[in-house]
Amino acid sequence: MLLLLFTSLPLLLRAQSEGWQPLFNGKDLIGWKHVGPGGDTVEDGLIRTHGGMDLLYWTGGKIGDCVIRVVYKMRDHNDNSGVFIRIPVEPREAWMPVHYGYEVQIDDHREDSGEDDYHTTGTLYSLIKPLAKPGKPGPEWNTLEIRLDGPRTVVVLNGVKVTDYIEGATVPERKFDFEPQRGPRPLGGYIGLQNHSDKDVVFFKEVAVMKLKQPGN
Repeated sequence: MLLLLFTSLPLLLRAQSEGWQPLFNGKDLIGWKHVGPGGDTVEDGLIRTHGGMDLLYWTGGKIGDCVIRVVYKMRDHNDNSGVFIRIPVEPREAWMPVHYGYEVQIDDHREDSGEDDYHTTGTLYSLIKPLAKPGKPGPEWNTLEIRLDGPRTVVVLNGVKVTDYIEGATVPERKFDFEPQRGPRPLGGYIGLQNHSDKDVVFFKEVAVMKLKQPGN
């Protein structure tokens, strides 16, 4: 079981290239499990989403105090997906992570579904507005780096910081019933990739983690 719960360290936006542990081997979905009505396949070395609403999650254990790197592209100019973090227990159905974890959103054109900036790529979905909007349209590649530093979550998209959130910060009230329930999340938890709907197709090339450096290392 992979367990990455390390001592919290000062903010580091750009992780070093060494020390990454890949969670996807580019060949199959060993180590991953799917919950929900859709599905995921590996095609040409990429994870491809099919249908939804559901979740493909890493079964290796809870992850915290690390940087998670996800490299993805949308099939179309814009597609909806997300990276789930801080899920407290192993998921058994697709909506549990929505309400008990956080979703790092993938959706450059949230206005198409009547939503606002709180639902833009790189935000913690519906909780915080983006500091910037550096997302690239499909089929260009995007790189998300999600830093879990104790109670702090920092999201960097294509080298630009989009989110800097600390547990307990003030968040808006829910506007839609599909938005997550408000409340604290654990310092470490399961992570997963969202499969949003039949019309949204996203490809994932890399999912990797790197623990935060210990003092003196």
